[in-house]
Amino acid sequence: MTGRLNLRGALAIFRNELMRMFRTIFGSILSPVITTSLYLVVFGAAIGDRMELPDGASYGAFIIPGLLMLTLLSESTSNASFGIYMPKFTGAIYELLSAPVGVVETLIGFVGAAAVKSLILAGIILGTAALIIDYEIAHPFYAFGFILLVAASFSLLGFIIGLWADGFEKLQVVPLLILMPLTFLGGTFYPISVLPEPWQTVAMINPVVYLVNGLRWTFLGASDFPIMVSLGFTLAFLMICVAAIAWIFKTGWRLRE
Repeated sequence: MTGRLNLRGALAIFRNELMRMFRTIFGSILSPVITTSLYLVVFGAAIGDRMELPDGASYGAFIIPGLLMLTLLSESTSNASFGIYMPKFTGAIYELLSAPVGVVETLIGFVGAAAVKSLILAGIILGTAALIIDYEIAHPFYAFGFILLVAASFSLLGFIIGLWADGFEKLQVVPLLILMPLTFLGGTFYPISVLPEPWQTVAMINPVVYLVNGLRWTFLGASDFPIMVSLGFTLAFLMICVAAIAWIFKTGWRLRE
């Protein structure tokens, strides 16, 4: 822990983590872009004309925010968890703990790099989607801010998962077995308002519903929930993650084992 902010140390970690994305470009960029493009082709272009939405929007434009959120959640979490897990796995975490780098610098390096990777990936996906689907972003400023907030929040979650995991298989438990199912059930491919009761009420328990609808509002200008509800939920989740990481570094849980 240091009293002054060590920007050089933070930037060194950030640069190293960001470069890792380009060293594994297929898994980091091409794979999620190809997967999202296939979803757009199959659901947006192939069956989109058969779907009727309450607000009259095209189905292809409707699912873009949901698919983008699916990629953001999984990639932000996976990138951050793997980034901090590897120093633990190799033993380099002890060098990091003994270096003049504090909690803030560590988060800037690992979490900041994971969030930036997600932003780059989001931009590539939106550019690719424009080649397949005709869509517009109703509130581009809010869209960028919300994407940044979600990327930062789930990069923090990934950082916690990377500290918690004691094996490579545990790194995938939350992204694959929890986040992905919740996203698919969170209105990615359909509006919650079309669900019959009691499934509409059950869906509102799913926290990812509010994330998907928040991003959908920035794209379409309408969603199942007010944007402030989605924003408030995301900010609360971010603060919980920050508090959890502060406690981890204070107690040394999973850091010095």
